[in-house]
Amino acid sequence: MLVGKKYYLMSPGPTSVPPEVSLAEAQPIIHHRTPAYEEIFSEVNENLRYLFQTSRDVYTLASSGTGAMEAAVVNLLSAGDLALVVNAGKFGERWGKICKAYGVNTILLDVEWGDVPSPEMIAEKLKESPEIKVVFATLCETSTATLLPIKEIAEVVAKTDACLVVDAVSGMGVEEFKTDEWQVDVVAVGSQKGLMIPPGLGLITMSEKAWGLAAKSTLPKFYFSLAAAKKNLVDRQTAYTPAVSLIYALRQALEMMKKEGIENVWKRHQLLAQACQAGVKALGLEILSKSPANGVTAVVAPSEIDGKTIIKGYKEQGIIVAGGQDHLKNKIFRVAHMGYAGTFDVLTAIAALEMILAKSTYSFEKGAGIKAAEGVFLG
Repeated sequence: MLVGKKYYLMSPGPTSVPPEVSLAEAQPIIHHRTPAYEEIFSEVNENLRYLFQTSRDVYTLASSGTGAMEAAVVNLLSAGDLALVVNAGKFGERWGKICKAYGVNTILLDVEWGDVPSPEMIAEKLKESPEIKVVFATLCETSTATLLPIKEIAEVVAKTDACLVVDAVSGMGVEEFKTDEWQVDVVAVGSQKGLMIPPGLGLITMSEKAWGLAAKSTLPKFYFSLAAAKKNLVDRQTAYTPAVSLIYALRQALEMMKKEGIENVWKRHQLLAQACQAGVKALGLEILSKSPANGVTAVVAPSEIDGKTIIKGYKEQGIIVAGGQDHLKNKIFRVAHMGYAGTFDVLTAIAALEMILAKSTYSFEKGAGIKAAEGVFLG
């Protein structure tokens, strides 16, 4: 934390934690093999179904979101199986890396960073290779702040024998997502983004179609065995020691989201994104994504000033934002507005950006960004 400055966490994970959630996490620890814990965990599981928009069980792992992603791979597939990976950025790429680590063969559907695949592209790949068992995709490609058309992709995959597995780590609790209605087979989530709690929990749900595939899986699994998770959930427990304090935090966060209403949560994030994008565009800057996400905005740095300098400028004002990755390093910067975020977080980010740009040779109309963002909120 920067001394003498108020600290603003506006990175796309971890995100800010509400005071109520921090206080919940600070409660005295209890033993996890007790009725008291089981009651709390049952409440969490019921509200997770609401969050995921599913009637299925949601399994909780003491891991990051990547742990939930790895669980999806090892529980569904066997070495030598074929999977289709939608590679539209750093996190789509991660699906491919996990598959490679376990000897799963992959077909990569490479998409330009900032762009999205069409459902027709998915359909064509599945037609060309009917032996594909799983399609791996990403709801929000955080590296480019891009929202993928998961609903439309799911419609295509549902007509085949393949299962659709979605990384919703930075999309759940931010973007509209309806697991059952859209027929998404497996959804992997992490705790430190839209869920408004610290890192440390991985969440995953499985359809009956996915369990059918899991019955044939021979990849090694122990800690990430979802069969073990399923067996223990009957007794309102996890297979192994849970992160009890994070479960406290998750219970509070889910209660807050349920009270707000999931549709209102989605609408709030949509409004924040629209305001941020309007502010950025009013300053003459370009949004990277052709399908911008609602939880984070990726902005192309102007030629007069690189992304590294802008990120440093934010940091000097006590604001933590993210930069670009791989070939986008120093070319973009990413401002998050997900989870515990509201109107004045966006206005703060735009005001800070104007102050940064004002110290450079970049020419823009001072106050235009704030005016445009305010216009969205007032409109």
